[in-house]
Amino acid sequence: MEAKNGAVIRKEMGYRHIGAEHAAPIHDFYREHLNPYLSFHRPCGQADIITDAKGKEKRVYKRYATPWEVFQQLPDPAQHLRPGQTLAALAAEALRISDTESARRMREAKHELFRRLYPEARPA
Repeated sequence: MEAKNGAVIRKEMGYRHIGAEHAAPIHDFYREHLNPYLSFHRPCGQADIITDAKGKEKRVYKRYATPWEVFQQLPDPAQHLRPGQTLAALAAEALRISDTESARRMREAKHELFRRLYPEARPA
């Protein structure tokens, strides 16, 4: 799991060293933009495991859904929520903006973050 999460983070943040002095603004970016985008608006492949005649397992991705959509399909998903969090509040967050608008806002916030962290870098 850690390797897959690292790949998602590196895809968004790049492979450049991130100094400790930048931890707070990056954390804020994750909390306000990246995590909601990944949880509510970016579909992920949902693997079905198929076993062949020799017993070898193969993952086949036929379904794509956001983590929020998958979470809602759990039996009694409310039991997995933090205290004070509700399914209604999460559903409202998921519907607050469109998938495209969420991606656009996340991308703009990322560009602004990089402009502040690395002002010496040339614009792409």
